[in-house]
Amino acid sequence: MKNNWKKTDASEILRTVPPDKAFLFFEDVGRYTGKLATNLADFLKDIKTVPSNSVTFHFKRGDFEKWIQEILHDPTLAQRVKRIKKSYSGKELRDKISQIVKKRLKELQKRSR
Repeated sequence: MKNNWKKTDASEILRTVPPDKAFLFFEDVGRYTGKLATNLADFLKDIKTVPSNSVTFHFKRGDFEKWIQEILHDPTLAQRVKRIKKSYSGKELRDKISQIVKKRLKELQKRSR
């Protein structure tokens, strides 16, 4: 029974959310980049291509962890993102977030099979 819960949880986290629940990438308040993510795979792809100031902007506000926790329902990933040092920015921050999300995505994909 426990394995079924993990499979269900992984499927829930990996699902595609409706556009009104998507993560919208901004460079600053009112400066939308045109990129949006409706699932974790899209989020990983977009985090690698949006301007680095967008990554820093959202990270400092806690937007990534909030969306991951509240919309994707993944407290594990939200906590991992939250633990990234606040001193990171630019490429270093983008790389750190990408590594964490990529690792989590692989974990979840394995469990959802």
